[in-house]
Amino acid sequence: MRKRVANPLMIAICCLSAAAARADAQGSYVPCDNGLRCVTAPCPSTSALDLASGKIIKGVSVDIDGLPQQDRALDLADKLYVGKLVVAGTIENRPHTFNGKQYSLPTLVATGIERAAKDGERGHCSAR
Repeated sequence: MRKRVANPLMIAICCLSAAAARADAQGSYVPCDNGLRCVTAPCPSTSALDLASGKIIKGVSVDIDGLPQQDRALDLADKLYVGKLVVAGTIENRPHTFNGKQYSLPTLVATGIERAAKDGERGHCSAR
């Protein structure tokens, strides 16, 4: 009986395929202030447009800790507030505590800035 040995080329292809699948899980979003004001937390005053599905995700906080240094501009917060940027990343439900109560809220975990947002992509923003 002949023993099968793993082909190094096949292993490399499988690894690249897995990496591509992980990268595909990442999306493109336009986060911004949606104009909603609240008197209690959590407040869904920030939303993000998922460019792939067209779905608007309300109540999103943006985590910019994973951004590369070159994507951290001095006016990054202002640009995110008005929806001027398309952000690469993933949406994760993360636990948050407000007034002693636990909530699971969507968080856009930003991994990069892709480009400037187009006017049509900022329709859900209050400052268009």
